[in-house]
Parts: sequence; structure tokens; C-alpha cells
Amino acid sequence: MSFKNKTVVITGAAKGIGAGCAEVFYREEAQVVLLDIDEEAGIERSEQLGQRALFIQCDISREQQVADAMEQAASHFGGIDVLVNNAGILHYATVTETTEDQWDSLMNVNLKGAYLCSRHAIPYMQENGSGVVVNMSSVQAFVTQEKVAAYATSKAALIGLTRSIAVDYAPDIRSVAVCPGGVDTPLNRQAFQQSPDPEAVRQETIDIHLLKRMARQEEIGELVAFVASDKGSFITGQPIRIDGGIGLKVEGSKKD
Repeated sequence: MSFKNKTVVITGAAKGIGAGCAEVFYREEAQVVLLDIDEEAGIERSEQLGQRALFIQCDISREQQVADAMEQAASHFGGIDVLVNNAGILHYATVTETTEDQWDSLMNVNLKGAYLCSRHAIPYMQENGSGVVVNMSSVQAFVTQEKVAAYATSKAALIGLTRSIAVDYAPDIRSVAVCPGGVDTPLNRQAFQQSPDPEAVRQETIDIHLLKRMARQEEIGELVAFVASDKGSFITGQPIRIDGGIGLKVEGSKKD
């Protein structure tokens, strides 16, 4: 899956799944641009990777910051070949519990951010004559838990965005949605801490996977790199689940 002389832009790349993606793409010889709002963590991650990594502080919900970041990335490395829309936030609440500000804040990052980054990265791909947009959706676009109304909505909407990009920019530009299940990331660990019994919630999360574990962030990165590579060149417009079997098993009567 060599990405030699290819430029890959990853949002939310300082930690979690984004960091896992950055590690895999860098290993596969890509020029990696890390976008994140967390400057300290982003610089540290970039320095850990090496000379082919560039960190740009960016709030992806702000169009001018996104436009400037894409221009800087393209100027620094000579173009943009792959965009991974990974940045996301999570808020626990039902529809009636979610305030308008909370809804807007989550949608601005999870959905508007992906739209803005795609809007400003795709023209550079068109200049190159090819490109791939990978949107980080979630298994929660298909099956969901309680009190994640805004999050689940945003992740389902990313699948629609994926289809639209695939249709509108074919055949030169592909788009794929990657849909993880539970992943051992700082975001999930932080979410567990919101419960009175974090360890019980963590174990419950593990138990809903048929494989009885959460994914490692690098495992998600491996799939993202595959669908963005020439080996995944016949995949476009599709959501691909990497979820350890969540939602396959239903409870019911058992036979001896």
C-alpha cells in the first residue's frame, strides 16, 4: 500500500483514530498532514512521525481556517491526494435533552467539518486528476445505543455525504465511509469516565462485540489506508463496517 510521493491530510490527527491513521500512512511512505485544534498534541505527534509529517492547527468548523490549511498542505507537499475526515466529538443526550447549542457544536465538527474539508481539498485532487476522500462514520450509523441522538445522526449523515462525493466526482475521485465499532481511544476513555462506574461501562462495551474486545486505533488506520490505496481502487460510495460483529447477534429463545 505504498503512498510514496502522495499527500494525505487527516483531521483530528493528534490523538485516537486519527493518530492511528497517521502512523499507518506514514509507515507506507506518505507525506502526512495532521490537522487538529490541539496544537501541543499535534506538534508532538508530528515530531514523533518524522520529516514527512506536517502539523497545521485548524478548527475544521471554520471555513477560512480550513481553506488556509488545505492551501498550506498543498503548497508544502505539492498537492493533496487523500483526505481523511476523521475529527469528531461525542455528546451523550436524547433528542429532548440535547440543547440547540450542543446539537450545533457537534454537527459543526462531525458533519460541517467534513463538508468544509472536502470542499477545499477536492479541487487540489482535481488538479492532480485523482483522489480519495475517506469519511470516518461509525457503526452507530446502523445500530445505536441510548442517548447519542446527535452523534448517531451525524455519523449516518456522513454516509450520505460519502455517496454524494462518489457520484459527483467519479471516475477520478473516490469516496468511502469507514464505520468503526468500539475503539480504544482517548475519546472513548473520556466517555467512560462520565459514568458512575466507568469500568462496568467499559466492560459492557467490550461484551457487545462478538470478538470480545475493542479495536486498536491502528486497526482502523489499516483499513483506511487500504481503501485509499490502489488496492482499494474499485471501492467507492460505500460504508465499510469494522465493528467486531456489533449488531449481528440478537437475543431470543435458545435450543439445547
